[in-house]
Amino acid sequence: MPARLEERERETTAQAETAREQITQLTAQLDELGRAAEEVRITRKTLLELPDPGPPRDPGRDRARPSLGQWRPSRSRV
Repeated sequence: MPARLEERERETTAQAETAREQITQLTAQLDELGRAAEEVRITRKTLLELPDPGPPRDPGRDRARPSLGQWRPSRSRV
């Protein structure tokens, strides 16, 4: 009977150590997720505080039609 108790004690001790290692790993993972969530909160808050930029502009539209100030008649060579 004492041999069975000793074996049971070793098994229980090993299980407890495994559980402690898992808790350590999970705690580190939880801390990392908490930091990531905080970064997302900060980003969201920052974006909400930015002024509304209005509708997007098409940068190619302005280049496609030169203003009259840029237009010069072409000189034909005859």
